[in-house]
Amino acid sequence: MARVAPRFCRVEPRRHARDLVVGMLAGLGRTNCWTVAEHAGDRSPAGLQHLLAAARWDAEAVRDDLRDYVLEHLADPQAVLVVDETGDVKKGSKTVGVQRQYTGTAGRVENAQVAVYLAYSTQAGCAFIDRALYLPKAWTGDDERMAAAGVPAGTVFATKPALARAMIARALDAGVSAAWVTGDEVYGQDPDLRADLIERGLGHVLAVSRDHRVRTGIGTRRAVEIAVRLPKRAWHRLSAGAGAKGHRWYDWALVALTDPQAGPGHHHLLVRRNRRTGELAFYRTWTPQPVPLPALVTVAGRRWSIEEGFQTGKELTALDQHQVRGWTSWNRWTTLALLAHAFLTVMAATSPAIDGPGGDNGRQELIPLTRNEIRRLFTLVLTRTVRALEDIAHWSRWRRRHQAQAKACHYRRQAALT
Repeated sequence: MARVAPRFCRVEPRRHARDLVVGMLAGLGRTNCWTVAEHAGDRSPAGLQHLLAAARWDAEAVRDDLRDYVLEHLADPQAVLVVDETGDVKKGSKTVGVQRQYTGTAGRVENAQVAVYLAYSTQAGCAFIDRALYLPKAWTGDDERMAAAGVPAGTVFATKPALARAMIARALDAGVSAAWVTGDEVYGQDPDLRADLIERGLGHVLAVSRDHRVRTGIGTRRAVEIAVRLPKRAWHRLSAGAGAKGHRWYDWALVALTDPQAGPGHHHLLVRRNRRTGELAFYRTWTPQPVPLPALVTVAGRRWSIEEGFQTGKELTALDQHQVRGWTSWNRWTTLALLAHAFLTVMAATSPAIDGPGGDNGRQELIPLTRNEIRRLFTLVLTRTVRALEDIAHWSRWRRRHQAQAKACHYRRQAALT
């Protein structure tokens, strides 16, 4: 928090930002301005709401501080930039970016808000360094709706790959050290994104669909048509990385591509086969120099690190629990949630291994500190406060008074409509 303190013009928003980040880490069950303000000892959530909606501070500058903080502790020349999106199911139509659209969070089409994230992944850990809210055409084509949500004037429609391209360019221009980019089919199918990465000399392993067409020595074929022709000797058993229950073993094959219009470097189709079900997955790869198959497999497996990041960000730092509608509030809440998540990631990556007493030899091996355990310890040791009965009663009255006003407002609106 001392690192980002200069981004706030006044002491009040600086204090409220600290309270909000601590509240995000406090395991409150349901995290919003009400619960965080009560946890911080405030008499109402007005200060936190002002911080998100109207206070003078630059969320983009805090994002840059977040990126520098992550690089300070996790920088690796062989790091992988991982891009992916996640959605939050929402009700109503006023929340910025909301519409009925597919979200992997629900696994179906829902009324949801979707955002694209960029993560920095190394052997030591994975942390988010950027974010961008996806605005569907139904939003960018409605100036009145955009203005009501506080979206900056001049904002135009951008696809998810276009948002990813902008974030990757911003990271590289800021001096982020990385050698690879990976992402799912949404990004692998975009030729402009692949061309940008090739122009910057950045190796990539991007997922593509089974119907993606590539050119090999036998001509232009769908990816799945090439995979079924591969002989048994073309497949190699390799681990895509260690999971919670062991290594993720798959069969892998690599096919050279021969498209003369694809540009310089080494282009390949990487095929993954599930050893139990036979299900196939496909990746377009490019490297400026020859790279062995195990290295490409490692990068492909690193894509799962952002999925774990989404899970821990939502579970541990309230990434998806924002109850805000506007553009500014969303960017500010999300940036501070990512800052809290980066804190846990850096702590887990830099904490030394610890042994404790126990066992026959007086010592017992322990797993390294995880983000979950660090959040739990942080909550127990640093953020536990003793509430006076008067404070507890005050917040009970405040909530019920606010809810009574909201209920009365709803009834008046309903009566006016009928």
